[in-house]
Amino acid sequence: MNRIALTVDDGYCVDCVAAYTDFAVRTGICLTFSPNGVYGPAWEPCGAALAPLVERGQLQIINHTFTHQGLVGAGTSMVRDELERNEAWIGTTFRAVARPWWRPPYGQYDDSLADDAATLGYDRLVMWSGSYADAQLVTPEFLLAQASDAFRPGGIVLGHANHPTVLGLFGPLVEMLHQRGLQPVTLRALLDGHGRVREQGPGGER
Repeated sequence: MNRIALTVDDGYCVDCVAAYTDFAVRTGICLTFSPNGVYGPAWEPCGAALAPLVERGQLQIINHTFTHQGLVGAGTSMVRDELERNEAWIGTTFRAVARPWWRPPYGQYDDSLADDAATLGYDRLVMWSGSYADAQLVTPEFLLAQASDAFRPGGIVLGHANHPTVLGLFGPLVEMLHQRGLQPVTLRALLDGHGRVREQGPGGER
């Protein structure tokens, strides 16, 4: 079975976070969440349901910073504050440890930012190879077309828990995975902890 990692960023849509949580609990599908602590009111009600999934390895949480501010040129102190504050929130909310995995806001980084994060223990900088392009509101047809392009063996797919379009598409997305013989796994399982992944496909974050 060919493996693929489905990753979900941000999470300012309460209904979307709840639906992704139900989807994971109900189906047992492996996912990787990249939440921001600033959106805690959406995530925290789901923490008790998600923590056991983290414990058994079905769900991985990675650090996406606390406020989702761009960090290129921000300086070491702000990078530390954003990552460590979000790490503490992740630990409290999901009983999880994100370190050493992280994804920079908007997918924007340079060598200085990557090095600052690595110094703090975040040396697994993970981007994506394909995307639903749903950081903004899109139509169901558009999202499914993006998924069709993104669902490839070894792919890292970027989605967002920000807008309701995805809520009616979990079934079609799973069917597409099954038709292509793709097995969703966590980022950790896909990459086995090796190095930085700095591949960005279409459909970047906003």
